[in-house]
Amino acid sequence: MGFQQGLSGLNASSLSLEVIGNNIANAGTYGAKAARAEFADMYARSLGASNTPGIGVQVGAIAQQFSQGGIVSTGNLMDVAINGEGFFQLKDTSGELVYSRNGQFKLDADGYIVNGGGQRLLGYPTDTAGNLITQVRSELRLPTQGISPKATSEIDMEINLDSRKGAITGAIDYADPKTYNNATSVRVYDQKGQPVDVTLYFQKTAADTWNIYTTAPDTAADADTLPQQLDMTTVTFDAAGLHPSVGSITLNIPAGDSNDAIGNVKLDISAFTQYGANFGVTDVTQNGYAPGQLTQLTIEDNGVITARYSNSMTQPAGQIELANFRNPQGLQSVGGNVWVSTYASGDPTAGVPGSGSVGLLKSGALEESNVDMTAELVNMITAQRLYQANAQTIKTEDQVMQTLVNLR
Repeated sequence: MGFQQGLSGLNASSLSLEVIGNNIANAGTYGAKAARAEFADMYARSLGASNTPGIGVQVGAIAQQFSQGGIVSTGNLMDVAINGEGFFQLKDTSGELVYSRNGQFKLDADGYIVNGGGQRLLGYPTDTAGNLITQVRSELRLPTQGISPKATSEIDMEINLDSRKGAITGAIDYADPKTYNNATSVRVYDQKGQPVDVTLYFQKTAADTWNIYTTAPDTAADADTLPQQLDMTTVTFDAAGLHPSVGSITLNIPAGDSNDAIGNVKLDISAFTQYGANFGVTDVTQNGYAPGQLTQLTIEDNGVITARYSNSMTQPAGQIELANFRNPQGLQSVGGNVWVSTYASGDPTAGVPGSGSVGLLKSGALEESNVDMTAELVNMITAQRLYQANAQTIKTEDQVMQTLVNLR
């Protein structure tokens, strides 16, 4: 009977229109994926019959299409797009793992990174020193407090001493620039992050020979403003102006009016040179810093969340981990821009962005829906015509039946 075939066609076309309508409705949903209704014919089985008429159509599956959507910049540093394969991993309030391509994240009242549904983003946390703990996957919680200070333990300097300078005889007088050739300073920090300026004075005493005096501010409250000498080291260079005879100087900086004592500070002078060029400091680094407050968070391509502080220091605050599936079409959509894994999707394989089968991240951007509006409108016209044609099948069958009933 043609009623069955026509009715199945109406149902299939109606469901196809629902899928198309849902695609169009979510064309502006970030991270949404288009779906399509996949039809399958139906045949009745009978013994000894090689060919039987079909009994209609059925919807074999509604398959989502996980192609890449366009990436659009938003300027919001908490927005993240996946460029390539993979899904964000989130945990809802019940502890269930869900997966999403929508990177519209924000911070909740407790500092956790969450999506619009309050589900928390998963990744690798850091310890108090800012080191990633890659053995543990947990809900990412960003720091709210500042970074603690660090006392200086090492100073590295690159300085050229002018070999053309004449030797100076006599003791150095810090108040008299004529008793030394050049001077420079470097700021270091004690354990509380309090700064102290260490000054280096260079006095040439003979060919290829220099006295290096290291000083700090005078610590006596009633003393004059002259610096307090910490160390004096004699350094000689080879004929090429390289390889100073002393590789490093150990400084013990006493407590002052505005700083604590700093002991065993290594001043590396192995990069000093003595060329026939003007005195110049080409590089100064030291590993201490003052305390700082959190000023900005950035997310790198590899998922590392970097915290920037007011003292110009940066420190990892976590790393986003992505997951991928052997069969993404087996994922079950549960609404709210998330999917859950099923037996058909297989178990997730996790990895950091850019590794294995997962893509890279782009901060300050979002992935648009992969719905092609033009194609969906054309599909809608086709589905409408199929619906009309199946309705015509039922109408024709009704006319045939009416003809049979009228036979007398």
